[in-house]
Amino acid sequence: MKVLIAGQRSFGAAVLDALLDAGHEVAAVACPAPSGRGPDRLHMACDRRRVPAFHGLREATMPSGIDLIVCAHSHDFVSDRVIAKARIGAVGYHPSLLPRHRGRDAVEWTIRMRDPVAGGSVYWLTGRVDGGPLAAQRHVLVRPDDTVSSLWARSLFPMGVSMLVSVCADIASGRVVRVGQDEACATWEPSIGRAPLHRPDLIMLPAPGADALEYVTKFH
Repeated sequence: MKVLIAGQRSFGAAVLDALLDAGHEVAAVACPAPSGRGPDRLHMACDRRRVPAFHGLREATMPSGIDLIVCAHSHDFVSDRVIAKARIGAVGYHPSLLPRHRGRDAVEWTIRMRDPVAGGSVYWLTGRVDGGPLAAQRHVLVRPDDTVSSLWARSLFPMGVSMLVSVCADIASGRVVRVGQDEACATWEPSIGRAPLHRPDLIMLPAPGADALEYVTKFH
């Protein structure tokens, strides 16, 4: 199975190493371009593991022959047209028990809301942000003294790497799981200290008497 990873930072690098070590073929990686702080950690991992890397995942840059896109802390919006070029589709990891805590800062809101239980979800990417069917889900207890950093480093980071490897193994063997999320339990929290995330799944309805127009916010 040929995999393309869309990701960044330490988590993306860990997923690259884990998939390669598990025997999967990572055909290419989409990661951020080098900045003033130097290359991204995932880009450095690509150099070390001799995996082709490029910047900007778009329909035009999406390589052919890819079976599955794996999003690991992706900085790119993965459009429907990009997903359509992958034979099986695209999966990503979200550090919450979806549909709870959709949005960019799931771990932050887990701590702020004092959730006693947290977890991770691998889900199928669709046009609905963090709203696609679930491929796998695991939970973990939140300690009373946990911070965002401690919960992420101790549990949610390694959990995400392990789950993505496991889901890829299942898909490669022909076991494809798609379980719809329970919208009655869905929550969405805003980004903290960053511009709002574009949500193509939300449509603002016109005021009474206004023309029947539909609006969507601009992609971040």
